Amino acid sequence: MRNKGFVIFLTVLISLLCIYYLSFTVVATQVKENAQEFATRSDGTVDFAKQDAYLDSISDETVYNLGVTQFTYREVQNYTLNLGLDLQGGMHVTLAVSPVEIVKSLAVDPEEPAVNIAIEKANEIQKETGENFVSAFRKAFKEDNPNTPLADIFASAANRERIDFNSTDEQVIEVINEEVKGAIERAEEILKKRLDRFGTTQPNIQRVAGTERIQIELPGVQNKERVRNIVSGVAKLEFWEVYEFSEIQDGFTYIDQVLRTEQKEEDTEDDLDALTQDDVAADNDTTTEEVASVDSLSDTTTSSLEEELASEDPSDSLAQTATSPLQELFTIVPDQRNRNRYYIYAQVEDTARINEVLSRKDILNVFPNDIQFAWTTEFVEFQDGSKQLELIALQLGRRKMPKLTGEAIENATQTLNERQSPAVSMSMNPEGARIWREMTGNNINRRIAIVLDDYVLSAPNVTQEIAGGQSSISGNFEIQEAADLANMLKAGALPAPVKIVEEAIIGPTLGKKAQNQGLISIFVGLGLVLIFVVMYYAKGGLVANLALIFNIFFVIGILAQLNAALTLPGIAGIVLTIGMAIDANVLIFERIREELRNGVSLLKAIDNGYGKAWSSIVDANVTTFIIAVVLYVIGTGPVKGFAITLIIGIISSFFSAVFISRVIIEKIANKHNEKSMTFSTPFSKNLFTNFNIDFLGKRKTAYITSAAVIIIGLGVVFTSGLNFGVDFTGGRSYVVAFDEPASPTNLKTGLMKKFDGKSTEAKLYDANNVVKITTSYLIDDESIEADEQVENKLIEGISEITGSEFKANAQQIEAGTFTIQSSSKVDPSIAEDIKNTSWESGILALVLIFLYILVRFRRWQFSAGAVVALFHDTLIVISAFAIAGLFGFQFEIDQVFVAAILTIIGYSINDTVVVFDRIRESLGMKSAKDLNTNVNGAINDTLSRTLMTSMTTLLVVLVLLIFGGEVLRGFSFALFIGILIGTYSSVFVATPVAVDLSKEDK
Repeated sequence: MRNKGFVIFLTVLISLLCIYYLSFTVVATQVKENAQEFATRSDGTVDFAKQDAYLDSISDETVYNLGVTQFTYREVQNYTLNLGLDLQGGMHVTLAVSPVEIVKSLAVDPEEPAVNIAIEKANEIQKETGENFVSAFRKAFKEDNPNTPLADIFASAANRERIDFNSTDEQVIEVINEEVKGAIERAEEILKKRLDRFGTTQPNIQRVAGTERIQIELPGVQNKERVRNIVSGVAKLEFWEVYEFSEIQDGFTYIDQVLRTEQKEEDTEDDLDALTQDDVAADNDTTTEEVASVDSLSDTTTSSLEEELASEDPSDSLAQTATSPLQELFTIVPDQRNRNRYYIYAQVEDTARINEVLSRKDILNVFPNDIQFAWTTEFVEFQDGSKQLELIALQLGRRKMPKLTGEAIENATQTLNERQSPAVSMSMNPEGARIWREMTGNNINRRIAIVLDDYVLSAPNVTQEIAGGQSSISGNFEIQEAADLANMLKAGALPAPVKIVEEAIIGPTLGKKAQNQGLISIFVGLGLVLIFVVMYYAKGGLVANLALIFNIFFVIGILAQLNAALTLPGIAGIVLTIGMAIDANVLIFERIREELRNGVSLLKAIDNGYGKAWSSIVDANVTTFIIAVVLYVIGTGPVKGFAITLIIGIISSFFSAVFISRVIIEKIANKHNEKSMTFSTPFSKNLFTNFNIDFLGKRKTAYITSAAVIIIGLGVVFTSGLNFGVDFTGGRSYVVAFDEPASPTNLKTGLMKKFDGKSTEAKLYDANNVVKITTSYLIDDESIEADEQVENKLIEGISEITGSEFKANAQQIEAGTFTIQSSSKVDPSIAEDIKNTSWESGILALVLIFLYILVRFRRWQFSAGAVVALFHDTLIVISAFAIAGLFGFQFEIDQVFVAAILTIIGYSINDTVVVFDRIRESLGMKSAKDLNTNVNGAINDTLSRTLMTSMTTLLVVLVLLIFGGEVLRGFSFALFIGILIGTYSSVFVATPVAVDLSKEDK
């Protein structure tokens, strides 16, 4: 072998890099253990808030000193092999950036009925088909307005450089798409800035290609309310001038007048049958007198309030003697320092009624046309115990645009105000500082309101002009809330509203359990393979095992270098890599054994073995690599994590099996005598050799058998259906743990009533005291309020059914309690998208494999035979899932199942190309034998390799099936069936079909 020195150098270099990057993981793990020890209560449970606070406090402290350089904990986290949500708990969120607001903002008239009708229809089209919103909008608009060009709707002064009245529909749609794309990109950047300061958690943020969605993963995070607020908060900060009460007092006088009149009319209607016409007239006269008396409202109201307010704190007193409708709704309080200023308060329960009154056109007409009312966020507590909010009258100005917005904020930090309460300190850019100086200078002895997302945080009185652009916001903040607000202001406002369309929360207890299951799967699978390989290949097996250990070390080290997250499907990828990595060694060793049986010397046999196995190894790895790339490009979440691990594993196993093992084997063979390197044991010497089976002669029987199984399985699919998960149906699911065995039937029956008869499923999940509950209740409502409502109903329902008490985030379930270990939500539009991408990924994989085999083998019959076999394998696996359901084994069809199907396709084609490669080699020898004899000979020659690879991979997958846990149960079952069927189809389907199609082509 040439370039041995380079292989050794590369191996050493990669090993040192892996050691270096994995050292960060060791340090980070130690720090986390210290944090957990610090936050552990006396009863052994962990206070996660305290743990997070500890980690936040040391985030900028040095925790790793290499002498020449030092790293803070935050920097260490950037090089750590992170654990995914399923291994440590955490939160996964998919956000949809709403293109609706962008379309409206581009339109000449956002309230144009044609635009709004098209938007409503586009939303329905998108839900049903998963189509891009802008395309759906165009389709919906043209259906109702076939003769109206889109330019008529979107050609405005603001868009004149991009859209004019001569623009085609295609050009208009292109502009809208660019705006939507830009909004998504800006939203992604803003979310990255917001979450980058979320503490020491390393967020994973990425766009979902071809959609308006952004995916966020926050391992270790359990505070879902805080995450929801941070990721979906608009953070629209505005500074507005404020109307004084004296300037709009006439408007409130009119409100009182109208409410009195309406109240009197209601009373009159109630007594109409009992009153005479004279009575009605008298009542009207009385009403007229009362209305006239309201003109002096300011005098009577303010004088009575001034008499009663003696305290320095206006919240200490309240005008209780007022009986007018206005004073029943509002509490009007004078400023103790400025008796000419009054504050308007109202009780929380009255705010809805007040909003309704203030939105009436007849009432709005008596106020200045640039007024807008907004409520404060901070309660004021009065002496009677009531908590009231202040109503602020914002002065919008002629353009109704804020003079100053959050875009002027250059920096924002959480501080304490003069009362030592949490506040946010802000510094503005030069332009913002200039405007702020001008605003404050023009409003001395007046108020300026600081408004966030249409709510007033504070409305301080300006006493002097403020230069330098420094200011602060005070409100009813907790320290963490103030820190989060500062973070959002610093990051900026989202360019368009976002909504949470998919959400998953995994508790730390479930994550720890998954960790253990994953580690057990790796060690047991690895142990079995190591023992089996040595038993079969003797010293060659020892070398293969050493190369395998290098391979696993490289995979984990490279994942750490990429700062990737290791997920449970990722562990499945490593376990599968263990099985498939042996395949290259099996191909090589079987070739070496053939050469040795033909009397070739050891060194020559080694050289020939590696040379002749090369093309088969390349083909097998390339086809599997194609599948892994398809999974990575199209897959999301756990599927993408599996794909990353598989891609790294394929590259690493190729290097370790082909190059590292050869260097070691040739070194041993050259240093010692011919007997120093062995590839057989007495047990395996003649095992799986000298086969002479007429496989092609049995192809009709195989065709009939396969067809029968597929027909039966598909019959079950169409009659009984498959167990689709929320990934494909949409809905919310919860994993609930009890202190004792639970009854899924009772839970299902009781919860269906609680959820108004909506579809609800309950099944045991990994243990008899853990139940997975799935429901479609309120699935069309994507709001956070709906999430909370469903969860509250679930908790109430379970409590009523079982009599148990709910404990949030319980690490140890006590007697008579239950807890929600994880939850997930998938919007129906997302579910439709997942189904579509699943089909797309499968078809794309088949097309790419067809083309690759066509290029490599130059015969379309081989490509066709391979694709037919892959269809066969897929249908058999789906049939197996359906038939298993008849026997009570309900494996779920979800995204991970799709990953399993594509992996099976990769494995099956791997096996098939090895057989095809031997057939090509056999035909290339220009043998006088006929086609059937050559093909049968090729299958028999590769049978030992086929069986050995299948056995080692099946060993590993069997370990996954037994120890991998409920999350990977369906995945492992699909792989187990797929490997069996893939081995069978390579021999009895792919090759016979290729031969049958070649009969015409001699």
